[in-house]
Amino acid sequence: MGALDAELLRAAEAVLNEGESLSAFVEASVRAQVARRRQRRDFVAKGSAAAEAAQRTGQYTDAAQVLTRLLQQASKGKANR
Repeated sequence: MGALDAELLRAAEAVLNEGESLSAFVEASVRAQVARRRQRRDFVAKGSAAAEAAQRTGQYTDAAQVLTRLLQQASKGKANR
């Protein structure tokens, strides 16, 4: 990995919060990206495991049932705001 491109460095410095260092910004950015990638990896792993289980057992959930459950959860979330 090489040094930051000058234009990227200027862009990063331009969005720093007051009192925030570039190293703190980079650390926060890396932590956030690591968390997003872990979440994505875990999500894909759960989906793959569910698909394999469905293929193995022949038990699938109807898409309309899934959509109904998601809409119910969304409604509950809005009501709790």
